[in-house]
Amino acid sequence: MATTTTSVGSSILSALGANSGIDTSALVTSLVSATRDPRQSAITTQQTTNNARISALASAISSLDTFADALTSVLSGAEYTGTPNSTNTNIASVSLLSGGTPTGMPAQLVVKSLATARIFASTSTSGATSSTAVGTGSLTITTAGGKTATITVDSSNNSFSGLASAINAADIGVTASVVTDAQGTRLVFKGETGAANDFTITSSASSSTSVLAGLNSSAMTSTSDPANAKITLDGTDYEYASNTIDDAIPYLRIELTAADVNSTVNLTMTQPTATMKDLLQEFVDAYNTLMKALNTSTSTGTDSSTAGVLNGVSAVRDMKSQLSKITSTQLASTGSYKTLADIGIATNRDGTLTLNTDTLDKALAADPAGITKMLNPAKSTADNLGLSGLMDSVRDNIELDNGPIKAAQDRYEKLADSLTEQLEKLDEDMADYETRLTSIYSAMQTKLSALNATQSYLQQQIDAWNKSDS
Repeated sequence: MATTTTSVGSSILSALGANSGIDTSALVTSLVSATRDPRQSAITTQQTTNNARISALASAISSLDTFADALTSVLSGAEYTGTPNSTNTNIASVSLLSGGTPTGMPAQLVVKSLATARIFASTSTSGATSSTAVGTGSLTITTAGGKTATITVDSSNNSFSGLASAINAADIGVTASVVTDAQGTRLVFKGETGAANDFTITSSASSSTSVLAGLNSSAMTSTSDPANAKITLDGTDYEYASNTIDDAIPYLRIELTAADVNSTVNLTMTQPTATMKDLLQEFVDAYNTLMKALNTSTSTGTDSSTAGVLNGVSAVRDMKSQLSKITSTQLASTGSYKTLADIGIATNRDGTLTLNTDTLDKALAADPAGITKMLNPAKSTADNLGLSGLMDSVRDNIELDNGPIKAAQDRYEKLADSLTEQLEKLDEDMADYETRLTSIYSAMQTKLSALNATQSYLQQQIDAWNKSDS
């Protein structure tokens, strides 16, 4: 009977760890880890997928933007529009402006006079430098257009250079510079070119003998009067406030550098070095690269591990759907050829494009001017989008602020924030859980220690009983 009691008591105490003690720290760590790990793994898996989708969507939009912008840049370049030329660059030079092809060329230009600006120069101060004081007070500049700026001259800017900097910072269309030469140091004021851009200067100085006191239009020397540039273009007279003229000929910048009423400058355009066939082949190749990337990102795969990261994202399906309509979208309102499909570009089942060069060659032979106008009009309009206008339109529709792509991006960004918050909350919950477990097992350890003492006492009694029985 006594032997059986000893065996049972020892087994219970051994199971509780009364003899060897319990490593409560390791036990708590194991229990917390067992609770945390599955939940943390589920959240981080979601994070990985969500971050991949955010990145893939951003990449798709960036690729579309790059494609549309590159197309606009290529079509507005000399390769497809031709190169502008001037027969006398000493009088006028020309360059292309983006957005279209210059029209009305060749043209004959005569530069009668250049645009000039009002320039005032103050009296030179002998022995002065840019840091020499000009005196305190104020200086007021008034333009013919009605703008006024009053500069207070005090200890912070009381010098030639300080006053010049303050005038330039006023950004009123009048600039000031400090000139130092053998005559001394002076301020030079210059307005914008054009007859309408005159200005006056008045000052109020604390000392009548200071430099500032002499900074008045009536007291300074005017070395130039404001005047417009005067030109004759194809026999018609024009005036411009600037020597840089952007609106005399569409999409052509004319830079006037000298006047000569006896010289006629011929402005011409060379023919493009690339053909519309070159353009369409490059367009199809670039478009297919974009579409193949979208196809890869949306592929179903054999299972979830091989599916594209954007598989099942409806916004991307909408994006592909809009892109697939470009071959049937009307680019021109007149002529025999109005769509890309009309000139041999077809959409494949996977969304990529195919160019039928035989169909294109026949179309180009039949109406080269009409196709050029359809693909690359001088100016893109609603009725004559052109290839660049088409892609800009598709891009704008896809990237609408209230469109599916933007909604998807917002949804994934919000999910990213939510998952981050869930991980933070998990950390807080597990910290609380660890604290509770530590408290529980610490109390248990105390009770086990007491039980161990009781066990020792009982063991002594049992030993004593066994001795008395024997």
